Amino acid sequence: MTGFVDRPAVLFVVLLALFVGAVAVGALVLRRLASLPAEDHEDFNIIQTSTLTLLALLVGFSLSMAVNRYDLRKTLEESEANAIGTEYSRADLADVVVGAQIKSALIRYAKLRLANYRTRERDELAKINRDTANVETELWQLATRVAKMQPTPIGALVVSGMNDVLNSQDYSEAARINHIPLGAWYLMIVTALLGCVLQGYGAKGSLRRGLLITILPTTIALSLALIADIDSPKGGMIHIEPRDLTRLITSLEQ
Repeated sequence: MTGFVDRPAVLFVVLLALFVGAVAVGALVLRRLASLPAEDHEDFNIIQTSTLTLLALLVGFSLSMAVNRYDLRKTLEESEANAIGTEYSRADLADVVVGAQIKSALIRYAKLRLANYRTRERDELAKINRDTANVETELWQLATRVAKMQPTPIGALVVSGMNDVLNSQDYSEAARINHIPLGAWYLMIVTALLGCVLQGYGAKGSLRRGLLITILPTTIALSLALIADIDSPKGGMIHIEPRDLTRLITSLEQ
């Protein structure tokens, strides 16, 4: 299921086929097995309306969760850029040689973080993560040298800033892998399937009379694909544009 959620286009096609099939099952199978008596139409309409209302609430809550996570990822990208820029300035408080090494390592680190946001290929992302871990080790070793050379509040300020840089990356990665729970996806899909079955079962006339019968499956599939797109930083069309890191790197290189 996780693989489908990370590929919104594939998820849309699969869900659309499932939901259209559910409508067909309701219209062509259930109606033959158990026709709906006229006196039961009112009760059926209540059940159908309740099911679709529940589905709408689930979709709305899930969309809200996805948007909140998207906003959080944007905020954390900004925090990363601010932490790197602040530590770059604090490097002037260290020894000249060590400060120059810290600045050089921070520029390489910022470029790796920028590449991490823009890359979607798994192999390339794995290489970027390895290089990032190496640079983080180098940065912390430099901060440790500053602390030993300057055991003063000034040295502590440099170490504290480096700690903020490394922590901001951890927060961003934690937000990236934090998705809508699979249980919510299963509940939405099952509810949507039941809603489509009821739609087909209660439809009047033949399925060949038009495209009205496909509106509900298409709408639900599009809604769930949109949620998956927003909730998948490395998949789909909607992703975080690292503008703050881009501006930071431009200013540091100048």
